[in-house]
Amino acid sequence: MISKIDRKRILIFTAIAYAAYIAAALAIFFDGGLFSEYPTTKTPLAELLLTLVMFAPAVANVLTRGITGEGFSNTLLRPNLRRGWPLYLAALFLPALAILVGGAIYYLLFPGKFDPSTTFAREELGMNAVGDAADPWSFLLIQTVCGIAISLPNIYLMFGEEFGWRGYLQQKLMPLGGRKAVLLVGAIWAVWHWPAIFLGLNYLRGYWGEPVAGPLLWVWTLLPVSVLYGWLTLRSGSVWPATIAHGVNNACCGLALWFLRGPLDVSALVLIGPSVGGIIGSLGYFLVALPIFLIPGALAPIARPQPESRVVETVLVSEGGS
Repeated sequence: MISKIDRKRILIFTAIAYAAYIAAALAIFFDGGLFSEYPTTKTPLAELLLTLVMFAPAVANVLTRGITGEGFSNTLLRPNLRRGWPLYLAALFLPALAILVGGAIYYLLFPGKFDPSTTFAREELGMNAVGDAADPWSFLLIQTVCGIAISLPNIYLMFGEEFGWRGYLQQKLMPLGGRKAVLLVGAIWAVWHWPAIFLGLNYLRGYWGEPVAGPLLWVWTLLPVSVLYGWLTLRSGSVWPATIAHGVNNACCGLALWFLRGPLDVSALVLIGPSVGGIIGSLGYFLVALPIFLIPGALAPIARPQPESRVVETVLVSEGGS
């Protein structure tokens, strides 16, 4: 089965994407590190480079196609809205649902950590409310709706990643089968983040098991995310639903943190939850991804209509043989 994949193009694509991220991380490291004010404020250089490097997979897609002479067919850029609109709705709401479910599981297991007043988030974590309400459930609804709305103008950043990972690499790995393809893309995508994670991205510094636990946990937590994004891409035939889902995820990833009660235990926060990067916080994504992963055919690409000439030829051959 492994002989069926285009290893040359996969290696070129991956090398370009990884080289860009490693170069950005080295520049940040030699500039003094990721944070100017730990752990809430990144340095201007880190902000700039971590934004620009999000386009590295898209650049790798374009360069690989050019270097190998592959051309630009099957780029998955067509929105396919008429056929795929249910998947666009799923892209808008499933990531937020997964994040909230993961947070709910965490607070059910650790009820002493639940603070409906959101005092700790506002005063100690420096989180700013987009909306306000008298009760925590209305507040959470406002934050979720605002997070989804805020994500849409910024999806061009997520396109930089999705056009590469789902728009190119996933297609190249599909001869292995949909399930293996989405898991491999998730692992490669997660490891791509490692240079910045070693600097404190997502898991901060000083957590238990540093520097090994954070990067390995990041691979684990991105696998169900890759299943969801891969499904959205395969069933819509477009990178745009996954791009939207990625934007919603990034805008809403801190929803569960609003209700965290202090004091802050860094290791527990980043490794366990309620954030989506933690073992428990990520369970919402696993619950969303598991049915997709298990249902036969869910991770198969949509059937593409044959060109008219092929259809006519097929009909004539069929009639001639009847």
